[in-house]
Amino acid sequence: MVDTLKPSALECLRRETAANPTASVIWLHGLGADATDFEPLVPMLDISASVRFIFPNAPIRPVTINGGAEMRAWYDIDPGAPLAGGADIRDSAEAIKSIIESEIAAGISSERITLAGFSQGGVIALELGLSFNRPLAGIMALSTYLHDHEQVTERIALENVDTPIFMAHGLSDPVIPITRAITSREALIALNYRVQWQEYAMGHQVCPQQITDISQWLSSIYPD
Repeated sequence: MVDTLKPSALECLRRETAANPTASVIWLHGLGADATDFEPLVPMLDISASVRFIFPNAPIRPVTINGGAEMRAWYDIDPGAPLAGGADIRDSAEAIKSIIESEIAAGISSERITLAGFSQGGVIALELGLSFNRPLAGIMALSTYLHDHEQVTERIALENVDTPIFMAHGLSDPVIPITRAITSREALIALNYRVQWQEYAMGHQVCPQQITDISQWLSSIYPD
């Protein structure tokens, strides 16, 4: 089942693996992509639970690192000021929070909602997942990093200290070096977060083995 809807101010693509979903995955795309980017992966995932996948569209904005060109982006990236996107990140997290609240209002408990994201989308998934004031099922951070990791303790909420986190990264990622992801992973582990780390012989992308690993991880947090 595929349809589009507009919760809050974000347009979304929705895909359900079966009727009467009992869980939700909100999956955020990367810079310059859109809601259709990861929707084709849904039928490739081997999960038994009935899950609603929600793919939001980021707003269109000028992006400094791309010469000010306008594209879908969760936040601006300025290579000369790596922390300058903080306000955009907070705004995007608030927009995704509205989608979580819509799912809760529709009958899906927060403990059955996962935040997922690739690259820029993963930054938002981590930012919101760590600070959300209700327990979530999990956080999936693909080819991404933790924004302003040195100050993360000022932004986290106790409700998700035990939430499982799946992090995956390509060994030869030319966009976000794996060292940046490892630094983020270590910052989370130092705070006693439960991080499952996977790395693959790939660049800034998703590979078949990663899809298998995602399936297994989702099945572990959404058992029958």
